[in-house]
Amino acid sequence: MVAAFFFYYNYKFSEYKFVDFDKLVFYTKNDIFVPKKNEYYLVLFSSRMSDINELIKKLPKKYPILAVDIYQKRENLQGIIYTTAGINTIIKLIQYLNIYEVPVAVKIKKYHKHLYKQDSPLEVLK
Repeated sequence: MVAAFFFYYNYKFSEYKFVDFDKLVFYTKNDIFVPKKNEYYLVLFSSRMSDINELIKKLPKKYPILAVDIYQKRENLQGIIYTTAGINTIIKLIQYLNIYEVPVAVKIKKYHKHLYKQDSPLEVLK
């Protein structure tokens, strides 16, 4: 029984991915984003295709929202950490998290310093 639990825990631990903010650089309106909270909802979307205000209505208000705009428009929105990134960073993020469709949201939780672990399955926001 203990062995089964151990293997299940290892499987679940490896199933979710990591987001390392030391390797992935995101830009806010005026600065480089440095995570300060223990948990975030990470939303990857395109402002050309979707309205972020409509998307966040579908998320619980429990944690701060880190919005990554693929269209790379820089906004200042109340209650949202609006970020952009270079195309290489966006591609790495998409690969790390195995994203196949946007807009998508995932909860991430601090694991160590600037290393965050995926804490929920990917949720496509429609």
